[in-house]
Amino acid sequence: MTGDRDRQDRIGRDAARKQAARDNPGPSPLRGIGVFGMIGWAVAVPTVAGAFLGLWLNRVAPQTFSWTIALILGGAVIGAFLAWRWIDREKDK
Repeated sequence: MTGDRDRQDRIGRDAARKQAARDNPGPSPLRGIGVFGMIGWAVAVPTVAGAFLGLWLNRVAPQTFSWTIALILGGAVIGAFLAWRWIDREKDK
């Protein structure tokens, strides 16, 4: 009888441990890769868009300064802000 009771207790503990692992899976390595990619795109897209807009503005409205450099820097700042905001929002989840 004692052997049966020990086996039932062990099976119950194993089932509870497995259920807890299903309910709280923890961080996934793939999620980290996804976050890394999202941050990269959040910075890259505004920066490249600023470069293309700057090239166009250099042809259409030339100035003493380079529109391209100014808008690349502006795009990088906007991208960094977007990435920071996205990370801050994900941190709360």
